[in-house]
Amino acid sequence: MSNYLSMSLRVGMTPESSCNYLDNETEQLGVVIDHHWLTPEGYAVLIASGYRRSGNAVYKPMCPSCNACTPLRIDCQNFVPSRSQKRQLSQVRRLRWEFKAELDPEWFSLYDRYIRHRHADGSMSPANKQQFFEFCTAPWMTTLFLHVYQDDTLVAIAVTDVFEHALSAVYTFFDPESRLSLGTLCVLYQISYGQQTGRQWLYPGYQIDQCPAMSYKVRFSPHQKLIDQRWG
Repeated sequence: MSNYLSMSLRVGMTPESSCNYLDNETEQLGVVIDHHWLTPEGYAVLIASGYRRSGNAVYKPMCPSCNACTPLRIDCQNFVPSRSQKRQLSQVRRLRWEFKAELDPEWFSLYDRYIRHRHADGSMSPANKQQFFEFCTAPWMTTLFLHVYQDDTLVAIAVTDVFEHALSAVYTFFDPESRLSLGTLCVLYQISYGQQTGRQWLYPGYQIDQCPAMSYKVRFSPHQKLIDQRWG
């Protein structure tokens, strides 16, 4: 990893476009164009510098007039669940979870229901297997799939990148008709896996305070935010 710290990094800028999260804002991304960074070791350096992955593309918001997207990481080894998180865990003893290298056969049925109920008007509709793998996986990255079961029924999957000392939450989908807080539970299970495997950090993505759908990450403590290229 130390070799990457001395390497140059070239970034290409996307055209400005409407922000997907905040009204009246424009978005512009810096995308890594040096392919020698696209390894687990290189991406470990980049994600600790505020970058994220979407398929093969590693990017970072570099918006001209907004800095609302704040990188955040959860300290797995020192994590303390809140009262509500403890209550959620105690109420779901019928759930079991497991990380797998491959998806269960019934994954696509669950994914299709999730997209139809939650994102019917979005770019990922209709659900498509090839599009899913292009978005969620990369040939150079080690990725595992958290499977969550209620009794013997698959109810949630969280795509998770695996580094030597960290995890990164890539994408989560779940039974849209469940009354359980499956998205929150997936994060708790990822933290638990980090604890069990001796990994320090879980990177859940960007915290956006003004966007309710993207502001949940601060509920997991302790956590750090990357501000002015310093974690704290």
